[in-house]
Amino acid sequence: MTQGDSIRVTTRLKTVLLTLLSLLSAGSVFATDGYFSTGYGIKQQGHGGAGVALPQDSLAAATNPAGLVFVGNRFDFGLTFFRPIRSGTITGNQLPPGFPDVNGTYDANRKTNFFIPELGYNHLLRPNLSLGVSIYGNGGMNTSYTTAIPLLGTSRAGVDLQQLFVAPTIAFKVNSHNAFGVSLNLAYQRFSGSGLQNFAAPNFSIEPANVTDRGYANSFGAGVRVGWIGELNHVVSLGATFQTKTHASNFGKYRGLFAEQGGFDIPASFAGGVALKLHPKVTVLFDAERILYGQVKSIANLDSNQAPLGANNGPGFGWHDVTAEKTGVDYKVSSTVTVRGGYNHAGLAFDRTQTFFNLLAPAVVQDHVSAGATWTLHNGKEVSFAYQHAFDTTVNGVNSIPPTAGGGNANLRMYQNLLGISIGWGRK
Repeated sequence: MTQGDSIRVTTRLKTVLLTLLSLLSAGSVFATDGYFSTGYGIKQQGHGGAGVALPQDSLAAATNPAGLVFVGNRFDFGLTFFRPIRSGTITGNQLPPGFPDVNGTYDANRKTNFFIPELGYNHLLRPNLSLGVSIYGNGGMNTSYTTAIPLLGTSRAGVDLQQLFVAPTIAFKVNSHNAFGVSLNLAYQRFSGSGLQNFAAPNFSIEPANVTDRGYANSFGAGVRVGWIGELNHVVSLGATFQTKTHASNFGKYRGLFAEQGGFDIPASFAGGVALKLHPKVTVLFDAERILYGQVKSIANLDSNQAPLGANNGPGFGWHDVTAEKTGVDYKVSSTVTVRGGYNHAGLAFDRTQTFFNLLAPAVVQDHVSAGATWTLHNGKEVSFAYQHAFDTTVNGVNSIPPTAGGGNANLRMYQNLLGISIGWGRK
């Protein structure tokens, strides 16, 4: 490769990354297990996010890096339209005379429509060795209230957390039945928070000037994901994957809000799956994933913690570890058409006593159903679609507002719809 070719490749890569970042900057939320996506890649979204043991495109490394050695040479680009509807209700609050009545429902849908891109590329160096890269996003912490929430502050409340991952991956087969893979997870995060003026005081925060309305703060981090896929026989394939905690730099502009002086690492996770080829046309999938939100203090610390915001043990969202169970089915209608469907259930990320801070991140949906299809065109090209619905869920707080703020409950409600399309081409 000449120096000119190298410059052109570098320029194209920068253009792709900047395009993805600009799309993500429009707001990044996703059909979520906590705030992790239910699945990565439009095909995987079509069967409930299951796919640890069934790689289908070059986004496979986002779930299990071992999968890339099975998908051949290919390129995939997807775009998802996502529409979450969320709100918070305060009941039973009794502030002293002279304070406003804060009871009522607050609409968090000033912004409801989001577009989320994803991109993958894989190249087989040899039949048993591949190099690839998957680019994808996370982000289920997003609210944009139409008004202030007086218990929180004086301006419109809301948060926006966006996460972009670039995962260069190597995958290899050690024999005809077993493959391993490893990805370097390079993460870029941005966060903004607003309408939290009531906490920007010396008795509430270690840095009152860095609590709210500071615009977007940036963070960079890195971690590793490893995976295995084993084909036991012509019917059963198994898969397993583990992602380390992604250690990230602090959000400097929000050192007075998040625990550990603006810390916001990305939790570790692990998953296992099985793919059963029950018929040449039918494959059934079962996955289970455990997301270790309890590892990250800014996410896991209870909102009742007595330390000031920003301290190592400062208040957080009160999230604990979550298990997501995913079931999917692929049915090959013909040589050119495959249809799929799935169901995903995730545990609630926090207890009902922790709903007050989670007015900012009402990730309460637990049950998702999905459907999808792929049409294979000429020359190895294909078009895939997916639709996913997360059912309307309400979580009522239990004494979740502290007595010093008048007591009562914060109740959270949310449902979501997702529609995605991807284009892929390549050859095995």
